Amino acid sequence: MLMILAAIASTLPQQVNGLSWMAGHWLECTPRHETSEIWTDARGDVMLGVSKSVRGNRADWEFARIEIAPEGLTFFAHPKGQAPTSFRAISVGPGQVIFENIGHDFPQRVIYTRHGNRLTGRIEGIIEGQARSIEWNYTAAPLNAACPAMTQ
Repeated sequence: MLMILAAIASTLPQQVNGLSWMAGHWLECTPRHETSEIWTDARGDVMLGVSKSVRGNRADWEFARIEIAPEGLTFFAHPKGQAPTSFRAISVGPGQVIFENIGHDFPQRVIYTRHGNRLTGRIEGIIEGQARSIEWNYTAAPLNAACPAMTQ
């Protein structure tokens, strides 16, 4: 099994610039919250990301980076109040990347998909034997743009 995974990983693009389609400021506006996610370009073979979700007067955040690690193209997530976790790329294609860490509690997968000016971020995994997922549907926005209801 490990040999099969290593063979698959060796066929994946091993350059971060293959994910440059993620770069930009992305915004999701719902009646209950605002979530923004910002990704830098891939210069220096690393992308840095930050997300911030605001609900009322409460904010949650996450720092992230994508770079080449010993196991290949890897997404490192560091959510507020939690230890950093790494997810190895298992699928990379035009406009979509899937990262996975089956040993992590939740999520086990992080998926980004881009269609035009829309970016979808999705996390998936198993919690107490049940498949779970959370999805964010972002639209490209100017840097530091805010949702209309959130500009008060």
